[in-house]
Amino acid sequence: MSGDRFYAVLIGLSGWKLWAVAGLLGAIGSLAFAPTHMVPVLVPALTGLLLFCTSAASLRAAFIIGWWFGFGHFVAGFYWVGNSFVVADVGVFAGILAVAALAATAALSIALVGAVCNIARLSGVSQVVLFASLWTLAEWGRSFFILGGFPWNLIGYAWGFSDAMIQLAAVTGVFGVSAVTVFCAASPMTLVRSEQPIAWRRWTWIGVAAVGLSAIWAGGALRLSNVSLDVVEDVRLRIVQANIAQHHKWLPDLREAHFVEHLTLTQVPATRQITHVIWPETATPYAVEWNPPIREMIGSATPPEGLLITGAISMSEKGEEPLRIWNSLHAISFAGDIVGSYNKMRLVPFGEYVPLRDWLPFAKLVHGSRDYSRGTGQQTLDLPSLPSVGLLICFEAIFPGDVIDESRRPEWLLNLTNDAWYGNSAGPYQHLVQTKFRSVEEGLPLIRAANTGISAAIDAHGRVVASLGLGETGVLDTELPMPLIEATFYGQHGNIPIVLFVVLLVAVTLVGGAQRRTLGE
Repeated sequence: MSGDRFYAVLIGLSGWKLWAVAGLLGAIGSLAFAPTHMVPVLVPALTGLLLFCTSAASLRAAFIIGWWFGFGHFVAGFYWVGNSFVVADVGVFAGILAVAALAATAALSIALVGAVCNIARLSGVSQVVLFASLWTLAEWGRSFFILGGFPWNLIGYAWGFSDAMIQLAAVTGVFGVSAVTVFCAASPMTLVRSEQPIAWRRWTWIGVAAVGLSAIWAGGALRLSNVSLDVVEDVRLRIVQANIAQHHKWLPDLREAHFVEHLTLTQVPATRQITHVIWPETATPYAVEWNPPIREMIGSATPPEGLLITGAISMSEKGEEPLRIWNSLHAISFAGDIVGSYNKMRLVPFGEYVPLRDWLPFAKLVHGSRDYSRGTGQQTLDLPSLPSVGLLICFEAIFPGDVIDESRRPEWLLNLTNDAWYGNSAGPYQHLVQTKFRSVEEGLPLIRAANTGISAAIDAHGRVVASLGLGETGVLDTELPMPLIEATFYGQHGNIPIVLFVVLLVAVTLVGGAQRRTLGE
């Protein structure tokens, strides 16, 4: 079949056939993310979406096409969320409904992109620039404003396998990487209905895209070639990964055994002296602040001059009403004293709390019937014998530009998580990629302790220098990498520059398109 014939068949689709193809393209596009990282699939996926939306007969039709693409894209990308409902014994059907609802809501952002591209009536490279800019704005909006924010599987994360390609995030953040990626993947649209009379000129922007990606890789490789792995002196970390299945984690008759397992792994002989130990999210199944014997047991496993940092559940003072609980982190000394704490700020809807609890008859997935309370926000914590640290529990690490205390930059980031909820799925791999981006963006090393994996030490350039795989039981002994001397451009300015830039591109392309239509009339 010739290219023109294939094009005619595609734009001739309508009704459910068109929606099905759009949804299939969206699902195919999700293969670009970890663990497969099949980046080339973004070319047919995003080019096809732009083709369908600009060829649609009406704004409404383009909106529906965009929504179906987004629905397929996010169902395939978020499927692992459903496993948490199975683990929590809520049921497979509830998991399917949850994934469908999450995907349907997130898909609205792509539906809006399709609708605006349709009414803009642009052609050539202008429509690709508009598409990439709108997509980036949609990702930013989804990250912080839809369902309280869920910035999972932003297109830029497709490059998480390449240390060189993600270095651009030090300047633009992941949203800038997304913008470039969407533009390059959709650049074949410049071949469709091209106004260029000479055939080779129609390929100009595809060549520009190829050269641009090559330049980004070369720039990233050059940046990495000039750095060495410097580490903090006299700090040797041990990350404990007990690999406890989520459906066993809170069983009363296994609680003590799980706690002992962490203590046992902590005391495994090391080739070099360990100074600090890190346990993952809710590794300690007790309210340690109200349980001195438990603190003493933890202290007995703590290096004499160091600390043991553990995730745990915190509770308000006994007798206080109403009783409040937090998903917390505590740093405990050799003497069994709590020398620093942090309470998680960003809570998982339906996981750690139920929105509109008075009207919705649902129970949260996490153990216990009471909703968790929110912490006060990001903070830089000073701990004895450690550089100042920024603390992140679970998915707090996935929010670009919102992971540190802006009033006081930390010297490293610590992420405690429990990805056992998602089993052997794409979720833990995708979570790791996002933490790599946070390191590049902020110019800070990040230490990640995960209950079932993937635990890792990541340097300030996003390179994984040590890791313990998904489903492995053991310890990861590692040095603490040094931060960059100065914050990156992105670390200083956050998302504002890239958001303003793409807003400007949207305005310029829309105004330019309107002027060309006026002159044509």
